[in-house]
This record gives sequence, structure tokens and C-alpha cells, in this order.
Amino acid sequence: MVAAVTFEGSADIAEARGLARDFLTSVQAEHGLPVSARAMGTVQLVVSELMTNARKYAPGPCLLDLEISEGAVHISVWDSSTAQPSVGAADPHRIGQHGLEIVMAVSQTFCVHREPVGKRITASVVLADDPGGDVAGHQAL
Repeated sequence: MVAAVTFEGSADIAEARGLARDFLTSVQAEHGLPVSARAMGTVQLVVSELMTNARKYAPGPCLLDLEISEGAVHISVWDSSTAQPSVGAADPHRIGQHGLEIVMAVSQTFCVHREPVGKRITASVVLADDPGGDVAGHQAL
């Protein structure tokens, strides 16, 4: 189960979130895979943050891929910039620029791949919560 879309403008960020929501709704309804409310919101948040960064820091189009594999959705955003993203040091006085921190905190995996042109950032989010209410794939502290 895969969805892929190319986007051109900043207004497309809301459209990308909608695509993610519709994709997960379809996965649940048509394929019977469980998608928790937490996963639905988290995937939309990750899509929003990654798309915002692509639109803000890279010229030209960007590509959003969503793929279901092994009980998780893999969210991948390609953009044309070769600049590697950086996460700033914790600073409670910094306003903004927390997107990648958020994505890394809520995702099961996070990685950046250089491409022949640009880069691809991929994060994965588990679709279902454990019966005890813990996020699947993470251990409670």
C-alpha cells in the first residue's frame, strides 16, 4: 500500500496532511489494518513538519511518499536541496525551528538519505497502540 504525490507550493502542506489522513483511512477501511487515533494524528504532524521544511528550505517541487510496511507507515519527503537538515541544541528561548526535534521524538525511526539530486528524509510511525495503551514499539519508562 503506497501513495505518492508531487507538490509545488506552500499551500500544498494542508493538502499533504489531507492525503495522509485519507491514505490511513483507506488502509483501515479497505485493508482492515488497525490505525490508532494517535497514529492518525502523529502521521499528519510528521507530514506537516517534513513538508514545511521542504517548502521552506528547498527550491522547486517536493515529493511525498507514504508506504505501509510491517505495521508502520513510512513517511518519506524528497526535496531538491543538498543541505543536510540540522537539529538545534535545546534552547527554551528559541522560537520556531523545532520541526525535526518533534519528528524525531514522535517517530519510531528517522533517517536522511542523500539522493543523486537532493535528499530524502524518512520517518516511520507505528499504526496501532499496544493493548495496554502504550505506543507499540516503544517501552514505557
